[in-house]
Amino acid sequence: MLRRSFVLGCAAAALAALIQTAAPSAARAADRFITVASTTSTEDSGLFGSILPKFTAKTGIEVRVVAKGTGQAIDLAKRGDADVLFVHHKPSEDRFVAEGFATERKPVMYNDFVVVGPAGDPAGVKGSKDVAAALSKIAEAKAPFVSRGDDSGTNKAELALWKTAKLDPAKADGGWYRSIGQGMGPTLNAAAAMNGYTLTDRGTWLNFKNRGPLTVLVEGDKRLFNQYGVMLVNPAKFPHVKAADGQAFIDWLVSAEGQKAIADYKINGEQLFFPNANEPGA
Repeated sequence: MLRRSFVLGCAAAALAALIQTAAPSAARAADRFITVASTTSTEDSGLFGSILPKFTAKTGIEVRVVAKGTGQAIDLAKRGDADVLFVHHKPSEDRFVAEGFATERKPVMYNDFVVVGPAGDPAGVKGSKDVAAALSKIAEAKAPFVSRGDDSGTNKAELALWKTAKLDPAKADGGWYRSIGQGMGPTLNAAAAMNGYTLTDRGTWLNFKNRGPLTVLVEGDKRLFNQYGVMLVNPAKFPHVKAADGQAFIDWLVSAEGQKAIADYKINGEQLFFPNANEPGA
């Protein structure tokens, strides 16, 4: 009886030791993740939902996305609250590197912006390939235009296009220009509710379900080009950055496997993003 108790006691002790040994290992595996500050378009388009499981399956690294407008995502990364920055406004990205918050920017993919509006098209811009001329017509007609107004990459692009058209809609009278400080989804919802126009990235548009009266009216102008870039937040500035795992994610995005995953993401047979990691100057 004593011998049986001794054996059982030894077995229990061995099991407890095994659990204690395994538990930290399991915890470490569960804690292997990186934080990516990114734009709402990569999230709202469904791209991340498609490609991130493939990266995690290959590497065991979970990617936790904080989806903000590009300006807010950059601010997040500048505070050291992300390991990787993945956004779409090249001038801001280049400045992020120049200021030492990253040592390198890598191009990943592109798509384009489009102007959507009511099928009735009160401003008469349908089919235009000149986005500046189309915006001028919208302003002249005082047709409702909804701006994200959130310092996102899309908002920055929109403001640059108004500048190209030599217009400052924020100073316009008549209340037709509405800056709502929201993401792309709420902005599209507002445009649909107001029977108005807005600028959207094509990826979010293709994945957007509540289109109501909205349709694509202006596309194809080279000024509507939309490039995305990725950067590792500088571990020399923020030592807690998970540099190895963050770099592994970047390397995968620009690898043949990652680029194929991006190209393979389609909605109703239509490709949303076009990989160009190896294109000089992108």
